[in-house]
Amino acid sequence: MATEDSVIMKKMVDNMAQASQAVLNKKPEMDNFKRIVPSLVEKGLDNINLTMFNEETRLGILNALGDEYQRKGALDQAIKAFILSGNRAALSGIGHDYEKVALFSNAIDAYRLADNRDELTRIGDKCLTDGRLADAIKAYRLLNNNEKLIKVGDFCLNKAKWDFAIEVFAAIKNKGKLVDVGDKCLSDNQFAYAFKAYSLAEDKDKLNLLGDTCLRQSMLKMALDAYDKSGNSMMIQFIKENFQGA
Repeated sequence: MATEDSVIMKKMVDNMAQASQAVLNKKPEMDNFKRIVPSLVEKGLDNINLTMFNEETRLGILNALGDEYQRKGALDQAIKAFILSGNRAALSGIGHDYEKVALFSNAIDAYRLADNRDELTRIGDKCLTDGRLADAIKAYRLLNNNEKLIKVGDFCLNKAKWDFAIEVFAAIKNKGKLVDVGDKCLSDNQFAYAFKAYSLAEDKDKLNLLGDTCLRQSMLKMALDAYDKSGNSMMIQFIKENFQGA
């Protein structure tokens, strides 16, 4: 999920995008800014004060700075410049640059800042096809695309990628699918994952079943955790009174 800082940055891009478009449509004038760009790049974006310029000039300088940083491969600085100028097209371009060097999570962040849903969908599909499950999940969650997330979750479930499957189905609050994951984990003796899945599904019956299974295998700590989560005080008392060291 997006962090508070990233949400603020996206709002900044949204607020600046309309004003920036007027500057982007005046390419010949932007060429005038390039004379001062090298010295500004050397000084560093965080150390530059552009408040003395009018909005059109300021945005033009920021876009010229972003272009130069991107050309030099300083993509983090380029992103800062394009965020400040609200240049969504350039932010999408940086996403493409990150993809070229297989930094897919960074690319997803850039597309999100650009509010480019088409690119987020494309890269999510690509990551899923390539088996980059964490990145696929990240893209689809940003899109709030539950249909795609279920597809990823089912893929993870079939491939025994329990942690990813649990993350997906918990994110979309699909308790039925969480129970399915828990059942698969239980049959595979992956009791910790089963406990997590059943707990997130808030299924007391399944938690008691897990507790019974663990008790039969003398896994007293896990049994106690499962019974405690289900609120089964009778079985908790039974274990504590009949098994020393439980």
